[in-house]
Amino acid sequence: MGPSVELKTQISRKIEQVRDQIERAAARSGRNPAQIELMAVTKLHPAEAVQAAAEAGIALFGENRVQEAEAKYASLDLHSNLDLKASLHLIGHLQRNKAKTAAALFSCVQSIDKLETAEALDRAAANLGRSIDILLEVNTSGEESKSGYRSVERLLADLDRISDLPSLRIRGLMTIAPYTSEDAPVRRAFAQLRSLFERIAALGQSGAFDTLSMGMSNDYVAAIEEGSTLVRIGTAIFGERS
Repeated sequence: MGPSVELKTQISRKIEQVRDQIERAAARSGRNPAQIELMAVTKLHPAEAVQAAAEAGIALFGENRVQEAEAKYASLDLHSNLDLKASLHLIGHLQRNKAKTAAALFSCVQSIDKLETAEALDRAAANLGRSIDILLEVNTSGEESKSGYRSVERLLADLDRISDLPSLRIRGLMTIAPYTSEDAPVRRAFAQLRSLFERIAALGQSGAFDTLSMGMSNDYVAAIEEGSTLVRIGTAIFGERS
């Protein structure tokens, strides 16, 4: 059963509101809003909500867990539905034992923070004859509960080796800012990632290194003003998770 008219109307309106905020934030920072991707994060939201968002024009979705994504998106088959063309990214932590499933399901894994995880995903993608985009996740908040590289030196060392993996393409960096009402630490986390992104891009060794994924429902406006090219929005589109 597809989404109700009420659900479609509600989600469509929320998407319009988010897009309006993206345009306003881009204008304030002298940026082109067309260069900022909007991802709808569907963690713990039903397939009907995904379909409603796709029908409202969302072309990029994010999921936190491989198993949930596998069950939910198999019923939608967004990749082959001519009316719902969309890409699906994994934005949560990837366990190596889920690499095979992830390689079949996602067009991008945004949460690579270990060489070993990248190697497992590369082997799985190669076995499927696929190439997969990845982002390297950086822990810019310093919070122990968050995943991501904590050492720039470790990231740069792994970058060289991951760049040589034939079935993966490093497209950029991702971070999760600290969850706080204070603006300064949030912007500091985003500015830190942007600085590292520019440093790596200047090396010119990672191909199409063009994605800076930062900003969620509570802080995406600040993220855009600090240079984000991809914002990951769940609650502001779908409401609170059940």
